[in-house]
Amino acid sequence: MASFSELPLLPSLQGTLAALELTTLTDIQAEALPALLEGRALVGVAETGSGKTLTFVLPLLHQLKTLETAGSPVTEEGRPRGLVVVPGRELGEQVAKVFKSLTHDTRLRVRVALGGSPKKVARQNVAGVFDILVATPGRLRQLMETDALRLDDVRMLVLDEADQMLDPGFLPGATRVLQACPGHVQLVLFSATLPAALETVIEGLFRRVPIRVRTEGSHKVVPTLRTEHRRVPDGRRWEVLRPLLAEAPEAGTLLFVNTREQGDRLARDLASAGLSFACFGGELDPVERRRNLSRFRAGELRLLVVTDLAARGLDVERVERVVNVHLPREVETYLHRVGRTARAGRSGLVVNLVTERDRPLLEALEVSGDRR
Repeated sequence: MASFSELPLLPSLQGTLAALELTTLTDIQAEALPALLEGRALVGVAETGSGKTLTFVLPLLHQLKTLETAGSPVTEEGRPRGLVVVPGRELGEQVAKVFKSLTHDTRLRVRVALGGSPKKVARQNVAGVFDILVATPGRLRQLMETDALRLDDVRMLVLDEADQMLDPGFLPGATRVLQACPGHVQLVLFSATLPAALETVIEGLFRRVPIRVRTEGSHKVVPTLRTEHRRVPDGRRWEVLRPLLAEAPEAGTLLFVNTREQGDRLARDLASAGLSFACFGGELDPVERRRNLSRFRAGELRLLVVTDLAARGLDVERVERVVNVHLPREVETYLHRVGRTARAGRSGLVVNLVTERDRPLLEALEVSGDRR
């Protein structure tokens, strides 16, 4: 199967896909969509930029519109049939945007309940009758605790960025959400990486044996990505980074740090050098974070200082280069970072500032076949 037209999707969805000029299936879409359209539970692992979001959006829209057409529309307030849980606000906004780009003909109603906005806004969003909710765990828990939201009619539950959703910080919330859904809910997990340590957790979540789909490029750097390593003597990180920034590509550069303190120090160095930049970290006010991201997307800024939590799942078309100013400890985090560029077949560049302390990560990447 190579094209969307071969899938048993509703004519309204096929028409929308054609209008958007979406024709060819990616690997993850070709492997996962038939199973999801059959109602199967699924665990999908595929490289970033491979079309994972569309892979769960289409089956959910197809299923809910089919029910509506058969005379069973959603009629109760605050009782959706589709639920997508994401770890962060920005990813939630992106997912909701994909949904809304495909609902012109189906007229299915999509709402969001995301952290970073007032609780009152989230309550207003779920007050009416709607079909699909995209939510972050904290905001979802608040709505459930105040009885503003019921999940007992959810037909498909998607945990996006599943490796993060199932880590110790998020797992209790994800488990509560699943328990609030009916026993027949179609559970779907998607991620760019899924460490073996999570296998026991995953097995405990599923009420029925899931289909497992893992594309060849998962847990690997995509072939269109070029990687450079720059050695950094102790205490001289800025001396190595500054010339790199003078070579800034026309498209944007993401500058990754591990901590807020590292980000603050980098921001001071960038400001002292007279460079235009913005920050995108979890400590920023959501309004400021959204404004900074919009300026970066629009090309007003070429440099964006980011942390892992804030940038998880971030999809910005114009990212041409990722610079790991401070490398992470884990391979999975590294792959999520570099996946912000070279998306959907485009080329990209990753530059790693490397110290002696980073040797374990580089060895792990080499062993796993991810160094290119």
